[in-house]
Amino acid sequence: MKKEPGLVYVLWLMFGDALAIVASFFFAYLVRTNLDSRPFYFEKDPWTFLLSVLVLIPIWWIILALVGLYSRKVYNGRSRLPEIARAFAASVLGMMILVSYQFFTKASLFPSRAVALWALIFCFVMLLFVRFIARFLRRALNTRLTSGIGTIIIGNNKNTERLIEHIVDFPEDGFRLKGIVAGNSFVPEELRKYQFSSLAAALEETDADVIFQTDEERTEYVYAESIKHHMRYYFVPTESSLSSHIGELELIGGTPAMLVKVTPLVGSARIVKRIMDIVLGLIAVIIAAIPMGVIWLIVKLSDIKHSAFYAEYRLSRYNKKVKIYKFRSIKPEYSGLSPEEAFAKMGRPELIEKYRSGGDYIKDDPRVTKIGHFIRRTSLDELPQLINVLKGDISLVGPRALVPGELRDYGDRSLLLSVKSGLTGLAQVSGRRDISFEERRALDLYYIQNWSFWLDLQILLRTIAVVITGRGAK
Repeated sequence: MKKEPGLVYVLWLMFGDALAIVASFFFAYLVRTNLDSRPFYFEKDPWTFLLSVLVLIPIWWIILALVGLYSRKVYNGRSRLPEIARAFAASVLGMMILVSYQFFTKASLFPSRAVALWALIFCFVMLLFVRFIARFLRRALNTRLTSGIGTIIIGNNKNTERLIEHIVDFPEDGFRLKGIVAGNSFVPEELRKYQFSSLAAALEETDADVIFQTDEERTEYVYAESIKHHMRYYFVPTESSLSSHIGELELIGGTPAMLVKVTPLVGSARIVKRIMDIVLGLIAVIIAAIPMGVIWLIVKLSDIKHSAFYAEYRLSRYNKKVKIYKFRSIKPEYSGLSPEEAFAKMGRPELIEKYRSGGDYIKDDPRVTKIGHFIRRTSLDELPQLINVLKGDISLVGPRALVPGELRDYGDRSLLLSVKSGLTGLAQVSGRRDISFEERRALDLYYIQNWSFWLDLQILLRTIAVVITGRGAK
């Protein structure tokens, strides 16, 4: 798997933030109960109070991500003022949400208003303290470690020299030089061991994670190669063209570099999505436990000799093979066979064209068991995939998981494999079998390139409606 700049750092920030928030509420509680001379009218029970705070940590992570505290542009910025402002905004916003929740639900989050006020102050200070410590440790570790974000620089431009110099002189930023595709005049003599004659050679002989392009030669090709190899792509605009480019600019040393994202689902967004998968996935597993048990029993009783579950390998993010679980709906003699192989085996090859032309669907499919028709129509056969979600193989929402043999039909397969596959997705809630193969692929690509937290929530809500109404299911 390719390394993503800053992802490990964000995970450490999240861990530190969790400790900071718990400590903030704990100190606030101690101040009110032990140092404040005014009487209080609640039962002193700090451990129950802390437990309620721990349960709310995922909400705090989402708030911190939404205000941008896990954004690389913020924590890597030269000025600390944006980070300070966002930490204050997150502290105020978080406390307002919790106080409002307590007011409307009559929950007992804050035993007194003073605890909320002290918690806000401590939270702001502790969030900044965590970031100060994290930056100090990151600089120290990056300076000493030889591993890091493998970097290829391509382009005949003076910015090539600047980037090379910065990456070599400032290892604390985490980048490690792996390859240079540029003329001799732009490469210091002592670093020509990293020089390659072409990008293809650099990609073949190195295990890089990031490409920086400093000129405008063959940008489409370089960008396409970055997608193909699941790498981040930065374009470094020239001074004359800087004002005409729109994108997310970062400063690498003193050089502005524009991150051209394949998908918004990177960095802290990936972490927020994973938290949502775990939290909602656990809730879904608890709710679905009894229905899953009943379905397992029915499928098992229908065929005692065979397992009620079926597993097959699908492709998820970065071309990773994952074993996807379902309730068995295909007759055992056709299990594990492609549709072409199964129809040929049963002596009905004429069904192959009918199946493919029907969008991978045929009415009264002879491969499917009687109970299989029902659980497929109601999507109940996919409930075991909630285990895949909790394991991290797939996400709750994402493009459809591809069978390895299907890749030849996808011209944009590198894009489709840039994010985790999903239990449900935009294509599934937009008609499922009622739309064509090409339309489903277009919807998957739209989701990848336009992901947002709110889009995921909309898709999940629409999924519930689609399953209940059966729209598009066959």
